[in-house]
This record gives sequence, structure tokens and C-alpha cells, in this order.
Amino acid sequence: MTTTAELACVYASLILTDDDVAITGEKIQTILKAAGVDIEPYWPGLFAKALEGINIKDLITNVGSGVGGGGGAPAAGGAAPAAAAAPAEAAKEEKKKESEPEESDEDMGLGLFD
Repeated sequence: MTTTAELACVYASLILTDDDVAITGEKIQTILKAAGVDIEPYWPGLFAKALEGINIKDLITNVGSGVGGGGGAPAAGGAAPAAAAAPAEAAKEEKKKESEPEESDEDMGLGLFD
């Protein structure tokens, strides 16, 4: 469950990222003091250390584009053309399977009772 301290540090980190300022524990703490948010002193340093070496802007812009990320935004044509294409693809594959002759052990010369 997300706490107020965690959310405050996330928002402070996003503010720093938006202003192209390096994320440090001291800078997070400065923003939180200016906002009047009172948190435990270990949170800013914890977040700064966790975000060290990570490009936050890339992380935000690439949400859902990773492997297994699942349902990103639909294509320019919307979801309907993609949904219509799926059954057509399945029908083509089924037709292809039906038209191909099945191989058996006899065809490959491996029949048991030749």
C-alpha cells in the first residue's frame, strides 16, 4: 500500500525530472519542506538511491512498450480493424492446415508393419 511519504517522494522526483535537475536526497527533501510535507528522514535518500542511473523521462514515455507489457494504445485505425483482423488470420491458418497433407510414419519410411 502506498504511503503519503512514498507519494510525496515520487512527486518530488517527478518535479526534479521535469526541471532537468539531478535527483538527490537533499533536493527531494527541499521540495518536500517547501510543500509542507513532513516525512521520515530516510525516504528522500532511499528514493534518490533507487532512481540513481535511471532516465525517468524514458521510463515514463515507454510504459507498456516492453515485452509482455500488454495492451498499449490502439493503432490509428482504432481497435475495430485489429479485432477484425484476428479472426481473418485464424481462418487463414485453419485453411492452410486443412490444405496441407498430413505426414505419417509410413510416408517417412518408419512404418512398424511394413
